Amino acid sequence: MELILKYFPDLTERQKSQFAQLENLYKEWNNKINVISRKDIDNIYLHHVLHSLAIAKVIQFKKGSKVLDLGCGGGFPGIPLAIMFPDVQFTLIDGTRKKIKVVNEVAEAIGLTNAKGVHVRAEEYTEKYDFVITRAVALVEKLVIWTDKLIHDDHKNSFPNGIIALKGGNVVEEIGQTNNKVYSEVYPIKDIFDEKYYDEKFVIYIQH
Repeated sequence: MELILKYFPDLTERQKSQFAQLENLYKEWNNKINVISRKDIDNIYLHHVLHSLAIAKVIQFKKGSKVLDLGCGGGFPGIPLAIMFPDVQFTLIDGTRKKIKVVNEVAEAIGLTNAKGVHVRAEEYTEKYDFVITRAVALVEKLVIWTDKLIHDDHKNSFPNGIIALKGGNVVEEIGQTNNKVYSEVYPIKDIFDEKYYDEKFVIYIQH
């Protein structure tokens, strides 16, 4: 928790409590359903929670925004961001039913009323959102194709509606391989958080 407070010192007591509960909840669920790699579970705040919150340093979602976490796995980045933005509605989707079970159980356990998990594949989903967020799900080219029908045109945030992805590797080259011409901005997380873990990780904003 100290790691979260280092970068987000103004959390409410409720938010602090919700973040503090995540470690034990995910350890407990990971023993039943493996949603986080065994070597990562002891670094949940560095590798998963704070990593997810890099998005909150790039954009402050406005009250009433609707955000879709595509391919959410066990709930990252959606769960930490739903804690951070209690007035924003988060829907987390994944094609693996057991991962969605963990998402909904964790959300219920910490009293998170603005996040719900739905078992569905991205290709089959049709609801529309202000933003689609993802973490290490697919190449940018695929994300652009999958999200084309999921983002509406009613802009109300500081960024026009689009994709916000957490990715590693050569992201500039990856963005350049998209068939469509997309507008993008790349934010190195090492400029946001000091920890060496983030040296080659990025927040990418894409508008298409």
